[in-house]
Amino acid sequence: MVILRAAVEELAAVGYGGVTIESIAERAGVGKSTIYRHWPDKLELIADAFETFHEQMVPDLGELSVRESVALLLWHVAQVVVDSTFSRCIPALIEGAERDPRVREFHHRYSAERRQALIDLIGRGVRDGELGADVDPELAVAALLGAIFYRRLMTDRPFHPDDASRLVDLVLR
Repeated sequence: MVILRAAVEELAAVGYGGVTIESIAERAGVGKSTIYRHWPDKLELIADAFETFHEQMVPDLGELSVRESVALLLWHVAQVVVDSTFSRCIPALIEGAERDPRVREFHHRYSAERRQALIDLIGRGVRDGELGADVDPELAVAALLGAIFYRRLMTDRPFHPDDASRLVDLVLR
């Protein structure tokens, strides 16, 4: 776990191009050989870190309604995007994806998997009649996540997590 955390922290600190196995090893306080025993390169290590931390951080939806589940997931995304090490990784991954096709493939796949879970949740709400039949799950997710990421990357005023329910009401009314 120390190595995974070091990988994310290094990515956030120096950007994808500045990350090396050596810099991660130094940050983690381990030898390069320890890292290479588990991961063949920095992208595999970073991908593993993102997957591992995602699994640990995603909120339990329990018995919540679809609308409540969507609002909780958006609140969680907004929390992560506004102020976290992962927030500082977003520009680094975007920059890396522009220069490296393997990073692009990881970034697009990882993002698509996260979006798909939300698309499926909204789709279930439409099928079960909890949400309007006219709601397009894919377009709704683009609008919901787009608002959060747009504010993070394109403005000086990040999306406030407490506004997640209002955004859900606006998009899914």
